[in-house]
Formats: sequence, C-alpha cells, structure tokens
Amino acid sequence: MLTIGKAAAQAGISIDTVRFYERAGLLKKTTRTAAGYRLYQPDDVDRLRFIRRAKALGFSLEEIAELLALNDGVGERSAVRAIAERRLAELEQKIAELDRVRRTLGELVHACDGAGPVCGCPIIEAVLGDSTLESKRDNATTSTS
Repeated sequence: MLTIGKAAAQAGISIDTVRFYERAGLLKKTTRTAAGYRLYQPDDVDRLRFIRRAKALGFSLEEIAELLALNDGVGERSAVRAIAERRLAELEQKIAELDRVRRTLGELVHACDGAGPVCGCPIIEAVLGDSTLESKRDNATTSTS
C-alpha cells in the first residue's frame, strides 16, 4: 500500500493530478486509513502511468477513459485502433493548420524589413485585418489542396 505522495512520485505526476484523475473517474476510489489518508496499490500506479503516457500522446481525458474501459473490460483491438486513428486524424489536421500559420507568418516576416516606423508594417497590417493577406493565404491553401 502506498500513500498518495508515493504513488504520485512513482507515476511521475503530482498529488493534485492523482486527486483530479480520481475525481474524473479515471482512477477508482481508494481505501483510506482511519486518519483519512488515501492508500494506493501497485496496480493504481500502473494505471496512473498509463494515463500520463496517454496524455503525452495527446489523448483527451475522455479518450483515455475509453481506452481504460476497453482495457478493463478486455475490449477489442479494433476499438482501441479506432480511438487512435481518430486522434491521429485530429493531430494531422492541427499540423496542417500550424503549417499554414507558419507559412503565413514566414511570408510576413520576409515582407517586413524591420526598419522604419510601425505604420505600414506588413505584420501589423495583417494582424489588423489586411484582406490581401487572407486572400493570399486562402489562395495558397486551395492551390495546395
């Protein structure tokens, strides 16, 4: 039996995170000592590590709950794969959007010589809503799609 501090340390997370996962239902309620201290089993530490690693892969708490339920209920691999494929598609979409933002910002940095007054700066103009930049970005997006 481990105290919350020892369980958290072994799982590589904070005590508050352990409490949060317990409240979120990702970790079952533990037994308590007469003094009210939570006591955790080695299996609980394994579960906390699973949650931490799944978070590092970008899974949401809802997706982690699904993965844990599948694992607890001896679910099918196809269901696990479907969750991972959904997450991968979301990541690919975010990466594509970040790539568009990077290209646009790169164009703005290239267009700004960094000299003179701020008035007329292409970066400021774009942030203020210069429609020519948006149409440039939209045209670049449609031409690469």
